[in-house]
Parts: sequence; C-alpha cells; structure tokens
Amino acid sequence: MPTTLVLGGIRSGKSRVAESLLPAEGPVRYLATGSSLSEDAAWAERVAAHRSRRPDHWVTAETTDIADELRTGDAIPTLIDDLGGWLTSIMDARGAWDGGGESVAADICDLVDAIDAYSADLVIVSPEVGLTIVPATASGRLFADELGALNQAVAQHSERVLLVVAGQPLAIKGASA
Repeated sequence: MPTTLVLGGIRSGKSRVAESLLPAEGPVRYLATGSSLSEDAAWAERVAAHRSRRPDHWVTAETTDIADELRTGDAIPTLIDDLGGWLTSIMDARGAWDGGGESVAADICDLVDAIDAYSADLVIVSPEVGLTIVPATASGRLFADELGALNQAVAQHSERVLLVVAGQPLAIKGASA
C-alpha cells in the first residue's frame, strides 16, 4: 500500500491536502500528535478546526506513540498529523533540546520501520524545514536539524511526496496530487 508524505510550511494547507487523499467512505484512522491540553486559546482553536474537518466515520487517536499504533492497530487507511508534533514530544521525553539527553535517532528508526511495515494506505503530514526563519536558539536549530533528518528518512520510504504551497500540492516524488 502506498505511503504519502505531505510537506509544507506553517498554515500552507498541508493538513487539508492530506485529509483529501483519504477515502470518503469506510474506516480511516487519524493519529493526532499535537497536544490538545493547552491553555493557549489560539492553539485550542487550531486543534478544534482540525477536529471539525474530520468526517464522523474517522477514528481519532491523540498519541505520540505512532510506531506502536501502526504496529498494533487495524491496517486501515491512516493519517498521521504531524511529525513536527511527534518530534517535539520525543525531544521532550529524551531531554534532547540542548543537545544533551538521549538521541532521538532510535525513535526515528523505529518510526520508519513501522511505516515500512504498515500494510494499508498511509498519509503523513510534516512541516518542511527551511520555509521560515532560521531559529535564533540552539534548541530551535537542533529541532530543525532533527526534523530535516526525519523528513528525509520518511521521504526515502514513501512512494509519494507532496509539497504544499498556498494550499496547492506539488508532486516531488511519485504520482501527482
């Protein structure tokens, strides 16, 4: 089954494009990696907007254990939104923000292995590195470096890669949008 990586900048429309790639009928699993437990009203609005777009027949799991979800859940069309939220959580858990703590390399390998083994359609959303300012902090630059490595690893194991700019998908690898 094909894996599609959908990349784009902040507010590029990448999640909408990814959602449109999933079947209109039948079961779909949505793996949301961003925390919904925030006191930030703007973040809560973003989460609510994502939730309101999902059809009623989609099953949502808010989780950062994506690899386990892919290995143990039913092999049904699945959307992961997004790898940036997942990586943030993993870096938090590993204490990796200052370059100390544990490396996230094993987590990335585990995720890529689970993606490779998944037997149903899989659509993965991730922010593309370099479409915004260069972070002024060491932790911001480390995150950009790790996200770049993660995106490259997932793209290598995807049959299709799309880049979304201004809501328009551009085929980077594989069949067109």
